[in-house]
Amino acid sequence: MGLSNKIENTKSYAGLMSLRWWLLAIAGAWALDYVLPSMLSPYIFQILVLAGINVILSVSLNLVNGFTGQFSMGHAGFMAVGGYLSAFLTTSLVEHRPDLMIDPATGELLGTAVIFYFGSLILGGVAATLVGYIVGLPSLRLRGDYLAIVTLGFGEIIRVILLNTDAVGGARGLSGIKQFTNFGWVFTFVVITVFCVWRVVHSAHGRVLQSIREDEIAATAMGVNTTQGKVRAFAMGAFFAGVAGGLFAHYLTTLNPGTFDFNRSFEVIIMVVLGGMGSISGSVVAAIVLTVLKEALRPLQQYTGVDLRMVIYALVLIIMMLARPKGIFGTKEIGDLFRGRKKVKGDLT
Repeated sequence: MGLSNKIENTKSYAGLMSLRWWLLAIAGAWALDYVLPSMLSPYIFQILVLAGINVILSVSLNLVNGFTGQFSMGHAGFMAVGGYLSAFLTTSLVEHRPDLMIDPATGELLGTAVIFYFGSLILGGVAATLVGYIVGLPSLRLRGDYLAIVTLGFGEIIRVILLNTDAVGGARGLSGIKQFTNFGWVFTFVVITVFCVWRVVHSAHGRVLQSIREDEIAATAMGVNTTQGKVRAFAMGAFFAGVAGGLFAHYLTTLNPGTFDFNRSFEVIIMVVLGGMGSISGSVVAAIVLTVLKEALRPLQQYTGVDLRMVIYALVLIIMMLARPKGIFGTKEIGDLFRGRKKVKGDLT
């Protein structure tokens, strides 16, 4: 009993020590939120925030497409569900109960508004999860191209519904959203997303997901409930996509159904594929690089008179796919690369 208790205490201590680094990362995000606005231009700051939102989208989609081996093309639909619901809740509160959100004397946001904002993000994520579960339960029995077509169709259905719903602005879009999102909020959820996906992947459930990816028939033969595993991964990915939608809505302060078309889903898929199917580090790096690259090429139009951004953007992607067909990191994490170098150096000495 004494030895087993000592082992359990050691595991608990190791867990707390690893959790400490994640908490420090969140604290660092809020410290940077205090410093960066005075150091960077608003344009550069906006790119950083949008890059963080793309990191949440790519890491959450990688759980489905990379680690589970499915091919979902409807991630923008989950983002739209979470974004519109979150924005609708906060705008409705501001309209009907402004005393809960705004100080009547100064016109500034109250401290309680942050609580309602956080709640709206979580509710948006939960709504996206429920929709993901409803869609995923029947569609994830399909495989390959059939699954891709179903999820793509779902994303377009969501966009058309929003386009024809006057309660959320219809074709005009939803405007008048308060800007709650900042660098701290975005990168807090970046850390939470990476942490949750990392813990799932390195758990018993994660091994179930990877067995589905490697050989679904063999996994079924070994008694694995593959449909249940895929639906859980799908729902978890949908939750973080919904949260990303809420962050996006409360940063740009306006939403339009056209923002969540199939091109948006393709962008996230490209980030996952370029970074590496099954690599969390790859999704993070690819999301940041592609977000920055797309904006870095914008001034080129001033010199050429033609918008060549997407042409160069596509060429870069083609070259990367030819040079690294498995993505930047493949199925490895950035820590594995450093450990591999240390091992090689040790063997040489």
